[in-house]
Amino acid sequence: MPFRFENHDPETYRRKGRLISLAMAGQLVVFGLVFSQLLAVAFGGGFWLNALGVLLGLLATSLVFAVLRERPWMAEMRYVWQLKHHLSRVSAYLPALRRGMVEDNDTALDLLAFYHQGMAQLADLNDRTLDDDAELLAERQTLKIARRERGLPERVEGFDPEDLRAFKKA
Repeated sequence: MPFRFENHDPETYRRKGRLISLAMAGQLVVFGLVFSQLLAVAFGGGFWLNALGVLLGLLATSLVFAVLRERPWMAEMRYVWQLKHHLSRVSAYLPALRRGMVEDNDTALDLLAFYHQGMAQLADLNDRTLDDDAELLAERQTLKIARRERGLPERVEGFDPEDLRAFKKA
C-alpha cells in the first residue's frame, strides 16, 4: 500500500502528542492499580501479583489505544507512526540505495528523496533540527543534482514499499 506525504500542523501534532502521552500514562497507572488491587483482593498480596497487575494494565491500555488509533482525531499520530515505520524500512536499504544513486537508478533516487523528505518532515513535526552532518548534507545535494539531471522533480509525493524489492537489505 503506497504511502503519501501529508501536511500536518507541527504545533497541533505536538499538542496532541503530549495530550495522548499523558492520557496513555494515566490509563496505565489507573489500570495497573485496579488490576493489582483486584488480584490482591482475590489472591492475597505479593510482588508477583502486583507485577501481573501492572502487566494486565499495560495490556488493557494497549487495547484501548489499538481501538482508538483509527479515530479521526488520531490522524496526525497515525500519520507520524506510519512515516516512522516507512523511514525505518527504507533506512535498512540505504547502502544499496546509495549505490543505485551512483548508477543513476531512478527508483533509488526516488527512495532516497522520500527518505530525506521524510526525515525533514519528521524533524519539523517534532520541532527538532535535522541531523546536518557533512555526509548527509553532501548526499542531499548530490541527490538534488542527480534528480535535476535526470529530469525528475526535486520532491516526491510518497513511497511505494514494493519499490524496495529491487534492492538488497544491508
